[in-house]
Order: sequence, then structure tokens, then C-alpha cells
Amino acid sequence: MKKLVATAPQVAEFMDYEDREIKENEAKIKVEFAAPKHGTELADFRGVSPFIDGKFDEEWRVFMDRDADEPRGIEFGELPLGNMFVGTITEIGSAVTEYAVGDRVCSYGPIKETQIVNAVDNYKLRKMSKDASAKNAVCYDPAQFALCGVRDANVRPGDNVVVIGLGAIGMIALQIAVKLGASTVIGIDPIEKRRIVAKKSGAHYVLDNTACDAGLEIKRLTDKMGADAIIETSGNVHALQAAIKGLAYNGTIAYVAFAKPFPAGLWLGQEGHFNQGKIVFSRACSEPLPEYPRWTRKRIEDVVWEMLMNGYLDCEDIIDPVIPFEDAAEGFMKYVDREPASSIKLGITFDK
Repeated sequence: MKKLVATAPQVAEFMDYEDREIKENEAKIKVEFAAPKHGTELADFRGVSPFIDGKFDEEWRVFMDRDADEPRGIEFGELPLGNMFVGTITEIGSAVTEYAVGDRVCSYGPIKETQIVNAVDNYKLRKMSKDASAKNAVCYDPAQFALCGVRDANVRPGDNVVVIGLGAIGMIALQIAVKLGASTVIGIDPIEKRRIVAKKSGAHYVLDNTACDAGLEIKRLTDKMGADAIIETSGNVHALQAAIKGLAYNGTIAYVAFAKPFPAGLWLGQEGHFNQGKIVFSRACSEPLPEYPRWTRKRIEDVVWEMLMNGYLDCEDIIDPVIPFEDAAEGFMKYVDREPASSIKLGITFDK
């Protein structure tokens, strides 16, 4: 059997593997569909992640350098690629009672033909119906960060809302803002196919931020008021500057992106200083969440899974393109790394 790994920065290749015997608490799954991340995983793939030579110290809550004799955070050669999968359970351990052979499930895992996962007290191993959308299921991870961003931005009915960066997280956040009854929803992305899907998803306006002054356009489209809430998922310095410019007085920017170091171009004077905007860093998996104890990551996950399975969210157009597993190595390098304008979120299908 084969799995997809990064053997060097920006090089994806297949590697042979054999499954070990499962433990009493585990289930073995035959994979039918999978998807990578296009944000943080891409930083790993390119070898620019801060976790390679650094680590987040939970006690000090700061990034620190790894010791010289400490393993690097990312080791190329067998670095697994992939984020979510859907498949069918083919074997269970003796202690597994919540799942059965034949159950269709979704969970976290790399892109490979089979998965072995803990199946005891593991709510992240989500059961699915036979006809549930695999495309919706593999958006389980980005939907968490989208919902958290919407909540942290305090989006309410009647608000003017802007979503910058229309990858999977941004596209799902935009859908939620539309369904919440935002008065004006603006999607911003330089990639045309993403703007088309955003318009189809209910955006009132879409902007190419490389072809206009996006901050000024936000003001123009909101009768000079600006956006009550902006959800920034791109991590681009110019996008943040546009957000500050387009924000309404005392509005909120939920900064969802895990950005790299900014080059020149960010100016926190001008509009930021005069308009008293708030920038809130938003991360669904940093606990405790701002609304703890009522809201935890598990509650976020439970809510988005229900949204994905009951059709409240529609990710059919977000998973694009879809390629066969045998093309996954070249496809990952092309659609995730080299030609991001040709995709939104890559889907990979396996022969049943």
C-alpha cells in the first residue's frame, strides 16, 4: 500500500507501507476520500514553519528555539501529508464498542490507503451515513476555524461583514455570515474561481484586492460606514492593511490566519489609530476559548459537524479540484504549492 509523504521541501512522493496489527482500542479504516490543508500544512511542506526550529512553550506561552540536540519539529523524508479522511471501518479491536465493521467515518489523518485510529472515547472519529457528503466531511477542520472566527468577530444580523481570503476557512465563514443575516457580505480574494464560488454562496459583492483599493471599496460599498466585522484568513500584509482601512469605527477584525513574518507594508497609524479598531486573534484550538466554559473546542467541533452533516453548510464547490489517489503526489505539488490559483481545497478520491 502507499501513503503520501514530503521527502524534501516542496517534494511530495509516494512511500510503501504495511499496516501493523491493531490494538484493542483501535479501528482499521479503508479510505475512500481525503484532503490536505492549504494553509499551515503548506508552510510545513515548504519548510518555512516556525515549528521546525522553534516550539511553543505552554508554561511561558512564547515561542522558543529548540535545543541543538532536540529533534526538529518537522523532519523531511517521511513527513506525512494530509489532514482529513473519510472511509469505512474494516476491523475493530476487542475493546471497541461505539463502532462496528462497516461504519462509515471521518477523522484526522494523512493521505494514505488505510488508517488505524483510536476508537475508544475519541469523539473526533465521526460517524457518517452512507450517503453523507465526503466533501462536506473533509471540511470538518476548516469549519471549526471559520465558526470560531465568526464568533470572535461578533458577527450579528444586519452587520456589514467582510471575509478576506477565500480558501476553505474563508468560504465557510462567508456562508455562515450570509446565513446569520448579515446586511452586506463582501468576499475578497485575488483568485477568480474563488470569487465566483463566493458569489454563488451568497456574497453580495466580491473584490479582487490586486485590482483595487480593497479598504476604500469596503467603505464605498457600505455607504462610507465600513465593515462591522472582518474575518482575515489570508495572512497577507496588504490584506491586513486593507482590513484596517475598511473597518468601521470600533469594528472588529478576527485574525484567523497563521501568518508568516510580515515584510514592509503594515502601518498601524492612519486609519487604525483614528478608527479605534480591534484586532482579535482567533484560533479554535487555543483553549480556553474566549467564551469558556460555555464554549470549548469540543463544542465548536460538535456544532460544525452537525452543520456539515445536516446540509446547513455546503462544501461541494469548495473541494476543487478532485483527483485520483494515484495522481496525489503531482497533484499536491501542483494544486497546493505551485499553482494555488487553480484550486480552493484539493480533494483526493480512492478506488473502492
